[in-house]
Amino acid sequence: MQEEQSLSSRMLFFKEEVVEDSAVQLTLKLEVKLTLFLSNRSFTQQLKMDKFKTVLNIAGKQTNLGFGLIALLTAGGEQIFSTVVFKCPCNELNFVYGMVFLLVPALALLLLGYILSKKTWKLLTGLCQHRDKSLCCKKLVAAGVVLFQIGTSALVAPSTWIAVALLNGNYYECAMTGTNVSIYNKHVCRDGNSEVQCEKELHRFPCGKGISVSQAVREDVLLNLRAESQILGWLLITLIMLTNLLLTCVARCSSPISYLQLQFWKAYVHEESNLLDSYTAKHAKVFAERNLKSFFEKTPPENFITPSNRDWEKISSLYKFTTKDNYYSTLHRYVENSQETDNGTMRLTSIKSNESVEDNPAVLSFVDDGRMPL
Repeated sequence: MQEEQSLSSRMLFFKEEVVEDSAVQLTLKLEVKLTLFLSNRSFTQQLKMDKFKTVLNIAGKQTNLGFGLIALLTAGGEQIFSTVVFKCPCNELNFVYGMVFLLVPALALLLLGYILSKKTWKLLTGLCQHRDKSLCCKKLVAAGVVLFQIGTSALVAPSTWIAVALLNGNYYECAMTGTNVSIYNKHVCRDGNSEVQCEKELHRFPCGKGISVSQAVREDVLLNLRAESQILGWLLITLIMLTNLLLTCVARCSSPISYLQLQFWKAYVHEESNLLDSYTAKHAKVFAERNLKSFFEKTPPENFITPSNRDWEKISSLYKFTTKDNYYSTLHRYVENSQETDNGTMRLTSIKSNESVEDNPAVLSFVDDGRMPL
């Protein structure tokens, strides 16, 4: 009897162990599956983010692709704007309303282009604090050249807005039906049977309400206005492309360096810009940790080497290229022209040239803002 109880207790204990082992195995399996699910999910999300970052990096490295992306986004925004927001008032305000929608967003995009450009702030930061009054004319000319270079890039979005808006025709149609120029109104209303009535009710044509002229006359007038708008749009696109081609040809023809060296320069400027951001963040983090450690632990701050205001000013100025000194940026020039090393000895500039000095051509406009020219 005791042996049977002992055997039954052993069987019960064995069953409990089996159940516990099964529960443990089930738990482990669930944990493994959950881990695999989460890892696969995070891997998928990471893969999507990597793809998105890759697209942004490609767009950042290739200026032409970046400009194309800007133009595409601007065109899409204009289509949404004209469909959802724009409503022609069909009264005396037609001309003002249409021109505001055609030109004011373009002006806002132009100003945004100047705001987002690094060159703008390199040119303006600390400008009022400079006491040097010499060579004012040359400095103004140099500043004008820089602003022109910024403008060539900033004009991509506004020109795209105007061109797409003209091809669409809604803004132009609304604006030109509100003109008070009698010669133009007679040109638009060419139907002799209802010309006078057409001129009086021209501002109501976009809405199609409250007019006494026939629907055929209204549609003919609006069709002519839309045709004029699209012609102007294609002429603007052609002018932009032709101007871009001519400026690029002139810049490349006046380049003092070869094509391959220019490609190397582009790669160097891009890498320097990325590494400068990375090093600046790391340096600022170490500096902040040093100060916080000294504050909370009430200990003297450790020795810390950081660039002076003068050093920052030297590498922040706009770079003016010359063929005499083969520098690739203001940072490169500063490093090469440092007069003392850590051990106190004098260091000579390691890159020199005997060629004549030339001004910075437009082809090298990418030097100061970490991007590539057209």
